[in-house]
Amino acid sequence: MSNTEIQLTRHVAATPAKVWAVLTDLDAATTTLTGVISTERVAGEGYVVGTRWRETRKMLGKEATEEMWVAEVDPERRTVVKANSRGADYTTSFTLAPSGDGTDLSMTFTADPGKSTFLAKLLMKAFGGLGTKATAKMMTQDLRDIAAAAEAA
Repeated sequence: MSNTEIQLTRHVAATPAKVWAVLTDLDAATTTLTGVISTERVAGEGYVVGTRWRETRKMLGKEATEEMWVAEVDPERRTVVKANSRGADYTTSFTLAPSGDGTDLSMTFTADPGKSTFLAKLLMKAFGGLGTKATAKMMTQDLRDIAAAAEAA
């Protein structure tokens, strides 16, 4: 089974510094991101490579908690967040590019079924379209929320 990739970009009427500050404020995620129900910091202070947290969201009508970690940081330019769940690897990257009066914020989500069980891969294939649509909707809302917070700052 192949990887799933979703990429979205939104223009934010704020500087890369303001967007970065909102994007990397893990402790404010529950107030910034309407889709996040709760977060729990597991390791690390601030926002550096190795920082880990548990994030709970509502997806497809159910709450799901995943442990995530910061894998790459290039301040005000790019960050990569990773997660692993039931043998699948998830990578979300954010890229910030100055553009006109603000910042183009791109978000790319990749799901790699990796060492998932045969049944899990079969279910991903069967319900992949539904999951992809739900993930794209969640990403769109996250970008909207980040933009609103950065523009208000």
